[in-house]
Amino acid sequence: MTPRESILELQKQIGKTVLGQEAMIERLLIGLLANGNLLVEGLPGLAKTRAIKMLSRFLDAGLSRIQFTPDLLPSDITGSEVYYTAEGKGEFRFQQGPVFNNLVLADEINRAPAKVQAALLEAMEERQVTVAGKTHALPKLFLVMATQNPIEQEGTYPLPEAQLDRFLMHVSVGYSDSKAERDIMLLVRGEEADTTGGGTAVMRISQDVIFATRQEIHAIQVADAVAQYIVALIEATRYPEKYDKDLRKWIQVGASPRGTIGLDKCSRAYAWLRGRDHVRPDDVQAIVHDVLRHRLILSYDAQAEGITPNKVIDKIVQLVAVA
Repeated sequence: MTPRESILELQKQIGKTVLGQEAMIERLLIGLLANGNLLVEGLPGLAKTRAIKMLSRFLDAGLSRIQFTPDLLPSDITGSEVYYTAEGKGEFRFQQGPVFNNLVLADEINRAPAKVQAALLEAMEERQVTVAGKTHALPKLFLVMATQNPIEQEGTYPLPEAQLDRFLMHVSVGYSDSKAERDIMLLVRGEEADTTGGGTAVMRISQDVIFATRQEIHAIQVADAVAQYIVALIEATRYPEKYDKDLRKWIQVGASPRGTIGLDKCSRAYAWLRGRDHVRPDDVQAIVHDVLRHRLILSYDAQAEGITPNKVIDKIVQLVAVA
């Protein structure tokens, strides 16, 4: 199979076990192919954890799950130096933490204090961990999927904007439709009736397919007009007064250069998944909400009026002309 056929098969296999969340699955794959990290926000029970578990099952990749709690320490994530003794001699050896894996699920990341969040986010950004003056590289294939519960805010430590900016995408997950809900019920019933203990054997896709796919995505063409459109969308978040008085009232701080880079990467991955060798403006529009949702700081007026980042992005897409 070609790299694209392999990725589409991976998407199909995950979709068979994570029902009604096709958009989340696609964003998860885009994050993996664009070599970024995801912040996934949704109510409990919407298959966020199941999605990354199924990705690990069908991809030849290890998975670590970290449950963030208020008493978590940075070393619980990164690992620490442990003193070993043998034959009367002692030495410190580095014992790797759960971040040393291909896929890392950071469950309810906003439940841990800032120092713990920073330890994970530093690993995401630098792709390495430094302990006791020694630097330890993380795996070449590495993705963090952090989750947040949007309704339970007591006892949480919201991520600062500068740390939110390090996530490639902020994916919002909602309820599935009634048909998918029925299929979920039947799927779980079938899994409970499975007496084999692990289900049927599955063929796992090699990590080399991911690296080959990244090379193909890197070669996707972005015309100057589309590149200028991406820049114009970002510029509209920084200088909203040039476009509309409501935008000026709603936006306090716009997107950083990471937003521009992320929109370019995700648009190319999105176009590649659809079998195209070039990016179209509608590819940019399809992914722009996920890339910019967490990068806009809204004003007090916007919050008072019930204006959400999605509404602001809708307005920007409406106002910015396609070159």
